[in-house]
Amino acid sequence: MRNLHNISFTTKKLMSGNLQVKFHIQNAVKPYYGYLLVNQALSDEEIMEEIKLRLNLREQSKMDLLKFTFKNQWKDDHQFYLYSA
Repeated sequence: MRNLHNISFTTKKLMSGNLQVKFHIQNAVKPYYGYLLVNQALSDEEIMEEIKLRLNLREQSKMDLLKFTFKNQWKDDHQFYLYSA
């Protein structure tokens, strides 16, 4: 398990060739954990940046009321799952 900036994660190579990343966010008001599916092998730093990017997009989307309209063609991210512990 790698621990970078209060986010720890483990990786698992799937039979499909994809890489499953299971991560835990420890230093939060409410601890979180989640999964990220990537199509290619990434370095630890690239995985960390991808997790941070997806978390940032998730935070921004909480305030975006336009996602409830059909104007912007809002799509869920089916390769990133986040749960509260």
